[in-house]
Amino acid sequence: MLEETVGFFDFPGLKVVVDGTVGGGGHAEALLVRYPAIERYVGFDRDDEAVARCEKRLARFGDRVEIVHASFYDMNERLDRLGIGAVDGVLLDLGVSSYQLDDPGRGFSFSADGPLDMRMDRRQAESAADLVDRADEAALTKIFFEYGEEKFARRIARAIVAARGGAPIATTGRLAEIVAGAIPRKAAATSRIHPATRVFMALRIAVNDELGRLARLLETAVDRIRPEGRIAVIAFHSLEDRIVKRTLVDLRKRCVCPKSLPVCDCGEPGKVTLVTRKPVTPGEAELAANPRARSARLRVAQKLPG
Repeated sequence: MLEETVGFFDFPGLKVVVDGTVGGGGHAEALLVRYPAIERYVGFDRDDEAVARCEKRLARFGDRVEIVHASFYDMNERLDRLGIGAVDGVLLDLGVSSYQLDDPGRGFSFSADGPLDMRMDRRQAESAADLVDRADEAALTKIFFEYGEEKFARRIARAIVAARGGAPIATTGRLAEIVAGAIPRKAAATSRIHPATRVFMALRIAVNDELGRLARLLETAVDRIRPEGRIAVIAFHSLEDRIVKRTLVDLRKRCVCPKSLPVCDCGEPGKVTLVTRKPVTPGEAELAANPRARSARLRVAQKLPG
């Protein structure tokens, strides 16, 4: 949803933009080209390969761009270090990138065998293999059920614990094979997705703590935006999107004053207005060109004056 996302940043005074998940740099490049008034574009990413890729791709924009090798959870601290106060726009493109999915060495996908890694930031100590090796059946069940919404979570967790007794589960291929063997044949035969899809997603979320601090991050980002600036968030699965929706709605309606009052008297007025009442989803042309975009949901909010 490149065009749709870039279009939502068409508002007066757009000079400082923070990209919390710069990834491949596609959104960054499009925004910088379309809006030459952008003076500073700060892109965060915890993946060292993404940082190197974006520095090369965006080099032509010179000192308008700064790429920071850090998680967007460190946004406030890093912006303070850069001497940046209020910003005009924030973009968060959540989830895993195509570059990460397509590289077997990163371990995010079972389409080709590779090390069971899944770390977005490879400076991080624990990989997916470590998590699978140390977590007990109850913990694995919880991860698969809560993060992957996998109805066979307990069966799969039990199979993993039994399998790792012989040797550690160190590759994506072996894990996918164990998961597929744990799911009833009838369920696997009628499913539209590979049996291991939800388990791999759940492990990735757990390894990278993708949901744990998301609501707080959104609140922090909104606090950093100047009045009438905007935040745009692209989520790729229902758990992320629910958190984004709930948080933005909460930020919109914190005021609890009676509607009869002419002005807010509770000291907690709403902070944003929703630019998108419903999430924007990919069109048919984009889905045909990029099937991975099928689950994308874009939500945009604007900071209220005051």
